[in-house]
Amino acid sequence: MNRRHFFRQAATAGVGAAAATALTAPLAAPAIAQENPKLSWRMTSSFTKNTDILFTASTEIAESVKEASDGNFTIETYAAGEIVPGLQAADAVAAGTVEMAHSCCYYYIGKDPTFALGTAVPFGLNARQTNAWFSVGGGNELINDFLAGYNLYALPAGNTGAQMGGWFRKEINTIDDLKGLKMRIAGLAGQVMQKVGVTPQQIAGGDVYAALEKGTIDATEFVGPYDDRKLGFVKVAKYYYYPAWWEGGPAVHAFFNLEKFKALPKSYQRMLKDACANANTNMLARYDAHNAKALKQLVAEGAVLKPFSQEILDASYQAAQEVYAEITAKNPTFKKIYDSQQEFKKDGYLWNQIAEYTYDTYMMVQQRKGTL
Repeated sequence: MNRRHFFRQAATAGVGAAAATALTAPLAAPAIAQENPKLSWRMTSSFTKNTDILFTASTEIAESVKEASDGNFTIETYAAGEIVPGLQAADAVAAGTVEMAHSCCYYYIGKDPTFALGTAVPFGLNARQTNAWFSVGGGNELINDFLAGYNLYALPAGNTGAQMGGWFRKEINTIDDLKGLKMRIAGLAGQVMQKVGVTPQQIAGGDVYAALEKGTIDATEFVGPYDDRKLGFVKVAKYYYYPAWWEGGPAVHAFFNLEKFKALPKSYQRMLKDACANANTNMLARYDAHNAKALKQLVAEGAVLKPFSQEILDASYQAAQEVYAEITAKNPTFKKIYDSQQEFKKDGYLWNQIAEYTYDTYMMVQQRKGTL
């Protein structure tokens, strides 16, 4: 056999062997299946099912991801207390007990006051400014640089809009009326309230009514008319004050275990980002749609609606500036993020005065005239 004939036969045999192997070997999984693996996560919430607008954001995220992944990526949602207490939701994520949580950054200021800047701080950003700061003002990057030190990654997944100033057992007319009050209030607002004489208490939402009813606390802030009415606060404290100068536009976040989020396929990361953005928009829309009707019902049920006096607002503003000066002097991370928010807020209110404020003021005048 000459060499040319030998190599031709060998090549033919090689092709035949390869073909036979291809026919008997299992087919490779399509690329799309590899990119969309079967995953099952758990998400714990800081909110009870009774506060349905807040809790619905978590179930909405889960539904969006399930639908977008054709059922390959599922997330089981749990209300506060079903896995861990509401104020420990992000801790459970950091520890890897669950993959996700729906919670507020400022619940964790005991670790570092910088957490407060992820939700809301006294006399801070309003809801639109908060969303703009996170999405285009560098806020999301700043907060996540900080959260990485706790093995967390977070995305805005809700905003309540400006809240009410809370329920009080007695009238609060002057700054002296606040002295000695025990009030459920979260975040840095508690530190500010302490400077004006209040004893702040941090209590999970599901436990507030009982504490107010038993007299463990004298006052509480929560969210706004829709949630407050469902929780029945008017039955145990009739004076309803506004506004919550400590929460002009508080953000609620979806928290992820950082390592588990980074390990996800890019397609799943995008699904989570889109689902959180949708939940963020929907929560504010739902509160805007329901709060006015609920406020009318609360007044009909006996709520006495009152604004905080100018004296109280001014004293609280001054106290807030003192708190910020104390924290920024010793916490460079807080200062970096706080300064970013302050600069963004200045421009935000400059724009608001030109268009939004003047328009809203005119329309409110028409409402008072009864021509709206």
